[in-house]
Amino acid sequence: MKILAAMSGGVDSAVAAARAVDAGHDVVGVHLALSRMPGTLRTGSRGCCTIEDSMDARRVCDKLGIPFYVWDFSERFKEDVVDDFISEYEHGRTPNPCMRCNEKIKFAALLEKAVALGFDAVVTGHYAKVIADKDGNRELHRAATWAKDQSYVLGVLTHEQLKHAWFPLADTPSKDEVRAEAAERGFSVAKKPDSYDICFIPEGDTRAWLGDHIALREGEIKDTEGNVLGHHTGAQAFTVGQRKGLALGRPAADGKPRFVLEVKPKTNEVIVGSRELLAVDEIRGIRATWAGLPIAEVTEFLEKTPELGAQSAEFEITSQVRAHADPVLSAAHMEWVEDDESMDAGKLRLEIVVRLKEGLKGVAPGQTVVMYQGTRVLGQATINRAYSLNRADIQAA
Repeated sequence: MKILAAMSGGVDSAVAAARAVDAGHDVVGVHLALSRMPGTLRTGSRGCCTIEDSMDARRVCDKLGIPFYVWDFSERFKEDVVDDFISEYEHGRTPNPCMRCNEKIKFAALLEKAVALGFDAVVTGHYAKVIADKDGNRELHRAATWAKDQSYVLGVLTHEQLKHAWFPLADTPSKDEVRAEAAERGFSVAKKPDSYDICFIPEGDTRAWLGDHIALREGEIKDTEGNVLGHHTGAQAFTVGQRKGLALGRPAADGKPRFVLEVKPKTNEVIVGSRELLAVDEIRGIRATWAGLPIAEVTEFLEKTPELGAQSAEFEITSQVRAHADPVLSAAHMEWVEDDESMDAGKLRLEIVVRLKEGLKGVAPGQTVVMYQGTRVLGQATINRAYSLNRADIQAA
């Protein structure tokens, strides 16, 4: 096959490209330039897609003897990832920019261009599996090793995108083995540290960065009874589950720490309370997508005419709300509700309703819930609300 290897400049993508070459495919390496700041540099593990990363990717391609290109996707990245990140925080949600990047850049813009240029598939260094069912339809599954599984951040992939996705590291048992293989191949990235933090906020100070991009206003910090406990410099800079940075000046009556329970951008309020009050047992998600062909319950419901209050049959799943979180046994269904964010009266919105059989804490609107059956990724949705069915104050919010 003619393969486009997405080269981040890290060890995983380097070994993935090498394995594609070993398999006899016609491989071309490409690095995505996502920032238009020519001085962007990497600092240890902070940041990615930098000048140093592109140079590392080029050295790997030279070692493999394959062509190497840099594609400028900085404008798409700004619009689809950075601007979305800002908009979500303005609306009091906590977005996952890596999910948006995978969805909009690495497996939308990149794949679209690759297919247009005649490539059969895109290879990346993600730890996940693509498996064909008995009819040849491709499904996304967890990697062989749970500790390295990255299927969560790939939950945004669609049926069409999975047709052109290949993850050569799917069955690799450990990162140590990948690094050892890179060293044997003479790759200079064999010991390169993994990147972390948000790539366009390499300093790691999200609040300071938001302050430069969002008009923050002083407001009140309240408890669940509405008592004013203190003041903040901008509600959008807080996220559900946050404990540090509240600066309330005095402890709670029981002496226990307080956490952010809710962010209300319309009233510019931050609601805080005990750790116990963070527990949620129902999630409502919007903007759902399906990884591969949807399961029968989803297909049957979507074939019907949308009607306010209509619900699908319930289906059993495990749900995951963070990349490294444990999955939780759940039951899910779909429901048509009135779209309260639309200017069109009577417009309906499809929501995924996930009932958690075990409570979770610190689930923030804007994060992503990924749904599984066994090892298979069914799809994902952006969390619009997460609440406890037993807490009237949160249900009414």
